[in-house]
Amino acid sequence: MKPPRNPNDTDAFQVPALDRALSILELLAQHAEGLRMREIAEALEIPPNSVFRITGLLEERGYLLRDGEDMRYTLSRKLLSLGYKAVGEDKLIEHSLDVMQALRDETQETVLVGVRADLQGVVLEQVASTQPVKFLVDPGTHFPLHTSAPGKVFVAFLPPIEREALLKRMKFTRYNERTLDSRSKFESEITDVLSQGYGADRAEQIEGLHCVGAPIFNHRGYPIAAIWVTGPSFRFPASELHGMGLKVAAAAERISTRFGYNLI
Repeated sequence: MKPPRNPNDTDAFQVPALDRALSILELLAQHAEGLRMREIAEALEIPPNSVFRITGLLEERGYLLRDGEDMRYTLSRKLLSLGYKAVGEDKLIEHSLDVMQALRDETQETVLVGVRADLQGVVLEQVASTQPVKFLVDPGTHFPLHTSAPGKVFVAFLPPIEREALLKRMKFTRYNERTLDSRSKFESEITDVLSQGYGADRAEQIEGLHCVGAPIFNHRGYPIAAIWVTGPSFRFPASELHGMGLKVAAAAERISTRFGYNLI
Protein backbone atom coordinates (compact mmCIF):
# COMPACT_ATOMS: atom_id res chain seq x y z
CA MET A 1 0.00 0.00 0.00
CA LYS A 2 1.29 3.44 -0.89
CA PRO A 3 1.80 5.85 2.03
CA PRO A 4 -0.59 8.84 2.15
CA ARG A 5 0.61 12.01 0.49
CA ASN A 6 2.12 14.61 2.72
CA PRO A 7 -0.08 17.77 2.46
CA ASN A 8 3.07 19.87 2.86
CA ASP A 9 4.69 18.22 -0.17
CA THR A 10 3.94 20.59 -3.05
CA ASP A 11 5.22 18.04 -5.60
CA ALA A 12 2.34 15.77 -4.61
CA PHE A 13 -0.13 18.27 -5.98
CA GLN A 14 1.55 19.09 -9.28
CA VAL A 15 -0.48 18.61 -12.45
CA PRO A 16 2.07 17.92 -15.21
CA ALA A 17 -0.21 18.74 -18.14
CA LEU A 18 -1.29 22.02 -16.58
CA ASP A 19 2.29 22.90 -15.72
CA ARG A 20 3.32 22.27 -19.32
CA ALA A 21 0.41 24.29 -20.70
CA LEU A 22 1.34 27.26 -18.54
CA SER A 23 4.98 26.92 -19.57
CA ILE A 24 3.93 27.01 -23.24
CA LEU A 25 1.87 30.16 -22.68
CA GLU A 26 4.75 31.86 -20.86
CA LEU A 27 7.21 30.85 -23.59
CA LEU A 28 4.98 32.20 -26.37
CA ALA A 29 4.55 35.45 -24.44
CA GLN A 30 8.28 36.00 -25.04
CA HIS A 31 8.04 35.28 -28.79
CA ALA A 32 5.57 37.61 -30.46
CA GLU A 33 6.57 36.18 -33.85
CA GLY A 34 5.32 32.75 -32.76
CA LEU A 35 6.96 29.32 -32.49
CA ARG A 36 6.48 25.98 -34.22
CA MET A 37 5.65 22.88 -32.22
CA ARG A 38 9.17 21.55 -32.66
CA GLU A 39 10.65 24.79 -31.32
CA ILE A 40 8.33 24.71 -28.32
CA ALA A 41 9.23 21.09 -27.57
CA GLU A 42 12.96 21.82 -27.78
CA ALA A 43 12.82 25.02 -25.72
CA LEU A 44 10.83 23.42 -22.89
CA GLU A 45 12.22 19.88 -23.25
CA ILE A 46 8.70 18.49 -23.56
CA PRO A 47 7.87 15.46 -25.76
CA PRO A 48 6.50 16.59 -29.14
CA ASN A 49 3.34 14.49 -28.74
CA SER A 50 2.57 16.34 -25.47
CA VAL A 51 3.10 19.70 -27.18
CA PHE A 52 0.77 18.57 -29.97
CA ARG A 53 -2.03 17.69 -27.53
CA ILE A 54 -1.64 20.79 -25.35
CA THR A 55 -1.36 23.32 -28.17
CA GLY A 56 -4.34 21.71 -29.87
CA LEU A 57 -6.46 22.16 -26.75
CA LEU A 58 -5.26 25.72 -26.16
CA GLU A 59 -6.06 26.57 -29.78
CA GLU A 60 -9.50 24.98 -29.45
CA ARG A 61 -10.19 27.01 -26.27
CA GLY A 62 -9.11 30.22 -28.00
CA TYR A 63 -5.86 30.89 -26.13
CA LEU A 64 -3.59 30.25 -29.13
CA LEU A 65 -3.68 31.14 -32.80
CA ARG A 66 -1.99 29.04 -35.49
CA ASP A 67 -0.63 30.35 -38.77
CA GLY A 68 -1.93 27.92 -41.36
CA GLU A 69 1.02 28.35 -43.72
CA ASP A 70 3.95 28.69 -41.33
CA MET A 71 2.45 26.49 -38.59
CA ARG A 72 3.54 28.92 -35.89
CA TYR A 73 1.59 29.32 -32.67
CA THR A 74 1.05 32.75 -31.14
CA LEU A 75 -0.98 33.97 -28.18
CA SER A 76 -4.50 35.15 -28.92
CA ARG A 77 -6.13 38.18 -27.29
CA LYS A 78 -8.12 35.96 -24.92
CA LEU A 79 -5.48 36.22 -22.20
CA LEU A 80 -5.49 39.97 -22.67
CA SER A 81 -9.26 40.05 -22.12
CA LEU A 82 -8.81 38.05 -18.91
CA GLY A 83 -6.18 40.57 -17.86
CA TYR A 84 -8.72 43.38 -18.14
CA LYS A 85 -11.02 41.55 -15.74
CA ALA A 86 -8.21 40.67 -13.37
CA VAL A 87 -7.49 44.32 -12.60
CA GLY A 88 -11.02 45.54 -11.76
CA GLU A 89 -10.66 46.46 -13.77
CA ASP A 90 -12.41 45.64 -16.94
CA LYS A 91 -13.18 49.37 -16.54
CA LEU A 92 -9.51 50.32 -16.74
CA ILE A 93 -9.63 51.52 -20.34
CA GLU A 94 -12.98 53.22 -19.79
CA HIS A 95 -11.56 55.13 -16.82
CA SER A 96 -8.26 55.92 -18.55
CA LEU A 97 -8.96 56.80 -22.17
CA ASP A 98 -10.03 60.43 -21.82
CA VAL A 99 -7.13 61.11 -19.44
CA MET A 100 -4.74 59.48 -21.90
CA GLN A 101 -6.07 61.60 -24.74
CA ALA A 102 -5.71 64.78 -22.70
CA LEU A 103 -2.14 63.82 -21.74
CA ARG A 104 -1.32 63.06 -25.38
CA ASP A 105 -2.70 66.47 -26.43
CA GLU A 106 -0.61 68.16 -23.74
CA THR A 107 2.65 66.34 -24.47
CA GLN A 108 2.17 65.48 -28.18
CA GLU A 109 3.71 62.08 -27.42
CA THR A 110 2.28 58.54 -27.38
CA VAL A 111 0.51 57.64 -24.13
CA LEU A 112 0.05 54.02 -23.04
CA VAL A 113 -1.64 52.12 -20.24
CA GLY A 114 -0.76 48.60 -19.09
CA VAL A 115 -0.62 46.09 -16.28
CA ARG A 116 1.90 43.70 -14.77
CA ALA A 117 1.71 40.01 -15.66
CA ASP A 118 4.04 38.44 -13.11
CA LEU A 119 7.61 39.15 -14.31
CA GLN A 120 6.60 41.26 -17.32
CA GLY A 121 4.45 44.25 -18.16
CA VAL A 122 1.70 44.12 -20.78
CA VAL A 123 0.48 46.98 -22.96
CA LEU A 124 -3.33 47.23 -22.92
CA GLU A 125 -4.03 50.40 -24.89
CA GLN A 126 -2.35 53.45 -26.40
CA VAL A 127 -3.18 56.89 -27.77
CA ALA A 128 -0.82 57.72 -30.61
CA SER A 129 1.41 60.77 -30.78
CA THR A 130 0.43 63.50 -33.21
CA GLN A 131 4.06 63.83 -34.32
CA PRO A 132 5.20 62.42 -37.69
CA VAL A 133 7.87 60.33 -35.91
CA LYS A 134 6.22 58.31 -33.15
CA PHE A 135 6.53 55.11 -31.13
CA LEU A 136 3.63 52.64 -31.41
CA VAL A 137 3.16 49.10 -30.08
CA ASP A 138 0.44 46.50 -30.41
CA PRO A 139 -1.85 45.89 -27.42
CA GLY A 140 -0.72 42.68 -25.77
CA THR A 141 2.97 43.47 -26.22
CA HIS A 142 5.08 42.33 -23.24
CA PHE A 143 8.05 44.25 -21.86
CA PRO A 144 10.67 43.75 -19.10
CA LEU A 145 10.11 45.29 -15.69
CA HIS A 146 13.68 46.40 -15.00
CA THR A 147 14.18 48.46 -18.18
CA SER A 148 10.84 50.24 -18.47
CA ALA A 149 9.23 53.18 -16.71
CA PRO A 150 5.95 51.31 -16.03
CA GLY A 151 7.88 48.21 -14.96
CA LYS A 152 9.79 50.17 -12.32
CA VAL A 153 6.50 51.63 -11.11
CA PHE A 154 4.85 48.19 -10.89
CA VAL A 155 7.65 46.93 -8.63
CA ALA A 156 8.27 50.06 -6.56
CA PHE A 157 4.71 50.54 -5.34
CA LEU A 158 4.00 46.93 -4.39
CA PRO A 159 3.59 46.14 -0.67
CA PRO A 160 7.11 45.48 0.74
CA ILE A 161 6.66 41.72 1.24
CA GLU A 162 5.29 41.22 -2.26
CA ARG A 163 8.00 43.45 -3.74
CA GLU A 164 10.73 41.43 -2.03
CA ALA A 165 9.31 38.15 -3.33
CA LEU A 166 9.17 39.56 -6.86
CA LEU A 167 12.71 40.96 -6.74
CA LYS A 168 14.05 37.52 -5.79
CA ARG A 169 12.65 36.09 -9.03
CA MET A 170 13.55 38.91 -11.42
CA LYS A 171 16.30 38.60 -14.01
CA PHE A 172 18.20 41.75 -14.90
CA THR A 173 19.09 41.13 -18.53
CA ARG A 174 21.55 43.64 -19.93
CA TYR A 175 20.55 45.34 -23.19
CA ASN A 176 23.04 48.22 -23.27
CA GLU A 177 25.32 50.25 -21.01
CA ARG A 178 22.34 52.08 -19.48
CA THR A 179 20.48 48.93 -18.40
CA LEU A 180 20.06 48.41 -14.65
CA ASP A 181 21.61 44.96 -14.84
CA SER A 182 21.73 44.02 -11.15
CA ARG A 183 19.32 43.91 -8.25
CA SER A 184 21.30 46.50 -6.30
CA LYS A 185 21.14 49.02 -9.14
CA PHE A 186 17.45 48.37 -9.64
CA GLU A 187 16.62 48.72 -5.94
CA SER A 188 18.44 52.05 -5.83
CA GLU A 189 16.34 53.19 -8.79
CA ILE A 190 13.00 52.16 -7.29
CA THR A 191 13.86 54.04 -4.10
CA ASP A 192 13.94 57.17 -6.27
CA VAL A 193 10.71 56.09 -7.99
CA LEU A 194 8.93 55.91 -4.64
CA SER A 195 10.11 59.38 -3.62
CA GLN A 196 9.34 60.97 -7.00
CA GLY A 197 6.01 59.29 -7.68
CA TYR A 198 7.04 58.26 -11.19
CA GLY A 199 9.57 56.07 -12.99
CA ALA A 200 11.73 56.81 -16.03
CA ASP A 201 13.34 54.77 -18.79
CA ARG A 202 16.41 56.46 -20.25
CA ALA A 203 16.83 54.29 -23.36
CA GLU A 204 17.68 51.33 -21.12
CA GLN A 205 16.48 48.76 -23.64
CA ILE A 206 15.62 50.49 -26.91
CA GLU A 207 18.14 53.01 -28.20
CA GLY A 208 16.85 56.55 -28.57
CA LEU A 209 13.59 55.93 -26.69
CA HIS A 210 12.64 57.63 -23.41
CA CYS A 211 9.52 57.14 -21.34
CA VAL A 212 8.03 58.19 -18.01
CA GLY A 213 5.33 56.30 -16.10
CA ALA A 214 3.26 56.55 -12.93
CA PRO A 215 1.08 54.10 -10.97
CA ILE A 216 -2.68 53.73 -11.06
CA PHE A 217 -4.07 52.59 -7.69
CA ASN A 218 -7.34 50.89 -6.77
CA HIS A 219 -9.46 51.75 -3.72
CA ARG A 220 -7.13 49.71 -1.50
CA GLY A 221 -4.05 51.63 -2.64
CA TYR A 222 -2.72 48.69 -4.65
CA PRO A 223 -0.96 49.44 -7.98
CA ILE A 224 -3.25 47.80 -10.53
CA ALA A 225 -1.84 49.47 -13.65
CA ALA A 226 0.40 52.24 -14.96
CA ILE A 227 0.14 55.04 -17.48
CA TRP A 228 3.20 56.26 -19.33
CA VAL A 229 4.40 58.63 -22.04
CA THR A 230 7.03 57.57 -24.55
CA GLY A 231 8.89 59.33 -27.31
CA PRO A 232 12.22 59.67 -29.13
CA SER A 233 15.06 61.09 -27.07
CA PHE A 234 15.80 63.83 -29.62
CA ARG A 235 12.37 65.30 -28.86
CA PHE A 236 12.08 64.08 -25.29
CA PRO A 237 15.54 64.65 -23.71
CA ALA A 238 16.61 63.52 -20.25
CA SER A 239 16.43 67.11 -19.02
CA GLU A 240 12.65 67.02 -19.49
CA LEU A 241 11.99 63.72 -17.72
CA HIS A 242 11.16 65.32 -14.37
CA GLY A 243 8.67 67.79 -15.78
CA MET A 244 7.06 65.03 -17.82
CA GLY A 245 6.99 62.79 -14.76
CA LEU A 246 4.93 65.32 -12.83
CA LYS A 247 2.40 65.51 -15.68
CA VAL A 248 2.12 61.73 -15.92
CA ALA A 249 1.79 61.37 -12.13
CA ALA A 250 -1.05 63.92 -12.14
CA ALA A 251 -2.80 61.96 -14.92
CA ALA A 252 -2.37 58.69 -13.02
CA GLU A 253 -3.83 60.35 -9.92
CA ARG A 254 -6.95 61.33 -11.86
CA ILE A 255 -7.49 57.75 -12.99
CA SER A 256 -6.81 56.36 -9.51
CA THR A 257 -9.54 58.50 -7.98
CA ARG A 258 -12.01 56.89 -10.41
CA PHE A 259 -11.16 53.55 -8.83
CA GLY A 260 -11.92 54.97 -5.39
CA TYR A 261 -8.35 55.67 -4.37
CA ASN A 262 -8.33 58.15 -1.51
CA LEU A 263 -5.37 60.51 -1.83
CA ILE A 264 -5.98 62.23 1.52
